[in-house]
Amino acid sequence: RALLPLLRTGAAATRLHRGASAGPGPRRAMALYRTEERGRPCSLDYRVFFKNVAGHYISPFHDIPLKVDSKEENGIPTKKARNDEYENLFNMVVEVPRWTNAKMEIATEEPLNPIKQDVKNGKLRYAANIFPHKGYIWNYGALPQTWEDPHQKDKSTNCCGDNDPIDVCEIGSKVLSRGEVIHVKILGILGLIDEGETDWKLIAINVNDPEASKFHDIGDVKKFKPGYLEATLNWFRVYKVPEGKPENQFAFNGEFKNKAFALEVIKSTHECWKALLMKKCNGGAINCTNVQVCDSPFHCTQDEARSLVESVSFSLNKESDEEEQAWCFLGK
Repeated sequence: RALLPLLRTGAAATRLHRGASAGPGPRRAMALYRTEERGRPCSLDYRVFFKNVAGHYISPFHDIPLKVDSKEENGIPTKKARNDEYENLFNMVVEVPRWTNAKMEIATEEPLNPIKQDVKNGKLRYAANIFPHKGYIWNYGALPQTWEDPHQKDKSTNCCGDNDPIDVCEIGSKVLSRGEVIHVKILGILGLIDEGETDWKLIAINVNDPEASKFHDIGDVKKFKPGYLEATLNWFRVYKVPEGKPENQFAFNGEFKNKAFALEVIKSTHECWKALLMKKCNGGAINCTNVQVCDSPFHCTQDEARSLVESVSFSLNKESDEEEQAWCFLGK
């Protein structure tokens, strides 16, 4: 216990992770970003902040591009794609590694939107194990620079958005790490209706996965990973039942739509995000602070971003200290 104050301050409280990408070649994504953990894992004050290759703080929600640049990778021009490969190449921020239970998510209402563990009624949230699986059955995350507008009805589902970036289920063979930024190609999409809100679930695969070349559309998932889509549908249907909630419903009677449909949904959510960043719609409590969208009214400098991180970390540590002192007073 005496070491806790030391772990929360100074260099000891900061753990930097530089991740290699999931494979060789020009598609390396993780080299462009690194993460910085603050606070204690499995606690209310735990946060994962993002930095760019220059070491400056950024928002994974707003500053990481949606599309992978087909013309330049790591400052080096690439050959023009011979097909539509790059048209279907997106950045994905990994929030929850496969087989884990902690419900981690981009903190959309906090400055620079670090990853944090979701909280309900003051308690950290964990996904139940849905038999026969352990935790999340894919690497789970989100596409940056997308937003499901809670004030706009989706024409396909007749329900408004869930106020979050669009979710991604990555079905590759590797267990990825929290905070990784990988390149994925989209294969299809599932329309979940979660407590009356549209909550799209993209099906995608890491382009550096050993089997990625076999997957081009949703039909390939049925062919090469039989039972995976059925397991995905069942997982999303019942994952809240252990909390005492009813089964979730789906658009299209639970049918997975193909890549073309999914790309149109991505395009729509990207346009909603643009309106959000340009203050052309009601973003509510969403924090739009960003470092790299220069024409956004929410743009801030690198120094301001660093100050925001320090102030957020100080506030969280203070709350954690007060909570710990209260438990000590109670003799816990």
